[in-house]
Amino acid sequence: MTKEKKKKETLNPFEIAQRQLDVCAEIIDLEPNIHAMLRVPMREFHLSLSVRMDDGSAKIFRGFRVQYNDARGPTKGGIRFHPEETIDTVRALAAWMTWKCAVVDIPLGGAKGGVICNPKKMSQSEIERLSRAYIGGISQVIGPDKDIPAPDVYTNPQIMAWMMDEYAKIVGGNPFGVITGKPLSLGGSAGRGDATARGGWYTMREAAKQCNLKLENATVAIQGYGNAGYYAALLGKTLFGCKIVAVSDTKGGIINKTGLDPQAVYEHKVQTGSVVNFSGSESISNQEILELPVDILWPAALESVITEENAPGVKAKIVAEAANGPTTPEADEILYKNGVHVIPDFLCNAGGVTVSYFEMVQNMYMYYWDEDDVHRQLDKKMTAAYHSVLNCSRKYEINMRQAAYVVAVQRVAEAMRLRGWV
Repeated sequence: MTKEKKKKETLNPFEIAQRQLDVCAEIIDLEPNIHAMLRVPMREFHLSLSVRMDDGSAKIFRGFRVQYNDARGPTKGGIRFHPEETIDTVRALAAWMTWKCAVVDIPLGGAKGGVICNPKKMSQSEIERLSRAYIGGISQVIGPDKDIPAPDVYTNPQIMAWMMDEYAKIVGGNPFGVITGKPLSLGGSAGRGDATARGGWYTMREAAKQCNLKLENATVAIQGYGNAGYYAALLGKTLFGCKIVAVSDTKGGIINKTGLDPQAVYEHKVQTGSVVNFSGSESISNQEILELPVDILWPAALESVITEENAPGVKAKIVAEAANGPTTPEADEILYKNGVHVIPDFLCNAGGVTVSYFEMVQNMYMYYWDEDDVHRQLDKKMTAAYHSVLNCSRKYEINMRQAAYVVAVQRVAEAMRLRGWV
């Protein structure tokens, strides 16, 4: 086996998810039959979606929906529109959603969906037709008591509105609770827009106490300036007084050691399509941003960006994983040995699914909370989840990711036992 092929296999996201589970199973001496069931999805769907393009041609798009485990409740998970989407990525994300819902103790299982497409090269009408076709393909296996999709990479509230509307046409009525991340006027929840980053900052606040780090003027680097990355920067500055010194997107990064204005950078990206060439900044690569001498690093892009090759160069005191699966198992061990406090992905970025759960609750009894209520409930959930993981880490003398797995897997396994599945 060549070194390049071996590395590629090592970075397979689903294999990483399985290896992380295997380590957890050994730590807690998980029964072999439960372990075997949790290593694979309960069910998955592969779709061929025919979509009429603006030029009159019909194009076939491949889509997926993976429902990983529903022992604790209906499955929940986002839908990604991405040109490099793979079934293994969707499987891994569905597994991580299972653990994410369990670690914050909400009554949901894990799922994920995706379509192989490049929405940046599609018109809005083409994206709408694709969105409706996708829901048509999975309409029989989703629903408020079955599986509830949400936005993810390159999907947004407008796309969720189209999807909810298509499902409503198919089943009749106005089942708002089938989709979360919707616009406010269609049953969305206040506080959903920044929920992923806000939840992450609630865990960061608690982590900073453990690391004796004062957040005021703490330096922050953020790889990825999409929804989570932008709000991580904005909330870090406005809520905690942090100094955002570097950010990046798919086209490159920028750095200013005296601090960047998150809102001005965002407006520059909206106008130009990238953070690159922002006035008063210098260029930096996506790899270099991971190894900056900062207090806090937010990987907020895609999977497997911190590996055993670059982990020794990570100088941040705390790594807050807003992205899913940004750190490989080998890198985890290196960061742990080097004293880097990692807030693992399915804990750090669980704010999004937590507020999505709040949205479901509000849809069900048709009474909507104000934003302060959402923030207060989110803070309560995220703070409790962080300390559950921290206490587990200390009890077993394991790193924070392993501890997050232990907390989550024990909760899912308990539900499976009580239901008589094993």
